[in-house]
This record gives sequence, structure tokens and C-alpha cells, in this order.
Amino acid sequence: MSGWMYILHCADGTYYTGSTNDIDLRLHQHQTGEGAKYTRSRLPVVLIYTEEYDRIDDAFFREKQVQGWTRKKKEALIEGAFEKLNDLAKCVNRTHYKNPLE
Repeated sequence: MSGWMYILHCADGTYYTGSTNDIDLRLHQHQTGEGAKYTRSRLPVVLIYTEEYDRIDDAFFREKQVQGWTRKKKEALIEGAFEKLNDLAKCVNRTHYKNPLE
């Protein structure tokens, strides 16, 4: 079964990243308030980016990967500025991952 990873632009300016095996149905669900709790209070939403995969579990894996990215890195992906992705990956706020031995 094929799958999609997608990014929505919410009315409050935030991004929502999800995955599905039926992109049209899922977008309809988000638009009508039947989608994720996050998007219900941020309507309307606009589909701004998709990636198609042969398997839904690959789309789900990609969703989780992109969810962990910074806003700037997501925007580079959305804009197709793939050359920026590696540099943006190096700009991680490392304060969340302190070495316990230090």
C-alpha cells in the first residue's frame, strides 16, 4: 500500500506534518475538523508539500523524521532548497541533549 508524507500550513502560521495512505481523504478530514486535534483549532489549512512512498510505513518514518526538524529546515524542504538541509541540520539547539558526564 502506498503512502504520503505531507506538510500543511495552518491558519496560525504553523506547520503540521503527517502521513496517510489517502492524501485526498486526509486533507478533507483536516479541512472539516475531523483530522488531527492540532489542526482543528488552526483552520483553514493548506497542503503545501507532499512526498509519495511505495509503503505507508516509509511515509510514517519520514513524517517522524521531518516532525523533529526546525521550522527553517522544513521551509528549506518545502522550497526545494535541498542544498540547505545539511547546513540546517548542524544548527541544532544542543541544550536539550547535554552530556550527562559533563
